[in-house]
Amino acid sequence: MIDLRSDTLTQPSRAMREAALDAPVGDDMYGEDSTVAQLEQRTAELLGHEAGLFVVSGTLSNLLGVFTLVGSGEEVLCDEQAHIVRAESGSHAGLHGVTTRTWHSAGTGIADAATIEPLIAARGGLLTGTAAIEIENTHNFGGGTIQPYQNLLDIHDLAKRYDLGLHLDGARLWNAHVVTGIPLSDYGKLFDSVSVCYSKGLGAPVGSVLVSNRAAIAKARIRRRALGGAWRQAGVLAAMALYALDHNIPRLADDHAGAAEIARQINEVAPQVIAAPPQTNIVVMSTLPRTAAEVVAAAKARGVALSAVGANTVRAVANLNVSYDECVTAGRVLSELFA
Repeated sequence: MIDLRSDTLTQPSRAMREAALDAPVGDDMYGEDSTVAQLEQRTAELLGHEAGLFVVSGTLSNLLGVFTLVGSGEEVLCDEQAHIVRAESGSHAGLHGVTTRTWHSAGTGIADAATIEPLIAARGGLLTGTAAIEIENTHNFGGGTIQPYQNLLDIHDLAKRYDLGLHLDGARLWNAHVVTGIPLSDYGKLFDSVSVCYSKGLGAPVGSVLVSNRAAIAKARIRRRALGGAWRQAGVLAAMALYALDHNIPRLADDHAGAAEIARQINEVAPQVIAAPPQTNIVVMSTLPRTAAEVVAAAKARGVALSAVGANTVRAVANLNVSYDECVTAGRVLSELFA
């Protein structure tokens, strides 16, 4: 089976496992795990921030990042296909009383200040007050879309003008960095808080890091404990994330090439299936007139695993456990299926 359901399914390499075996560890609840502390500080510095917090998932990292910026009864603005509203179990509303209001980007995931500005509501009035803006880069359900850097600069200026917080769901920010060459710190410094994931394209088994200023991270650390997210000798996991940081960023280009090859083959026979060529490692495909479930089943029967991300939409995600040759094979299978 060529498994293209997600880049979260990757298995840690032997070298990554050996890094975990050799890592010094301590009780992170007492602030005594030096490997966790190293990961948090290195990630924060890479993204141009003061401090970091290692957490179990991107969902928890986003939950805590938004929590530091938005109070109960206030709203965060985001894309209608944003991960925080589609794929985080309603946790921002259910746990923190945060309202979300969304903008329409026609499925692209691209954010721009002109679309966002009319949605902003003043705090303290009759309307629910806007406290923050959330941006996703790359945009998962938009097909791994990279946010244009000028758009991010404009949104940063907009947020400052209205005194709003700005959170980046940068689960796959590494992918955007590899394609554009823009330094991670140039992305990170535009936002008040940033979440990055180590268990997707970088191949670590567990973990994300939230970065922000020291006061916000201290607040997030307390809230992490309240949510049951504190841990003990987490350095064994942090060591694998550090290994990923040192070895697996440049190889993301291989995933991008694999995704592009899958899309190329499909476009040759069924150009209506893919709205735009993939920019990174995610290929989003329309299954009309069939359902997503039908296409997922048909692809699986031919040895390719996809995930359904909508009633008539499926996704293939190139990752480090799938070789370029396997992507070529998957492209042939899927092009035959869609043809």
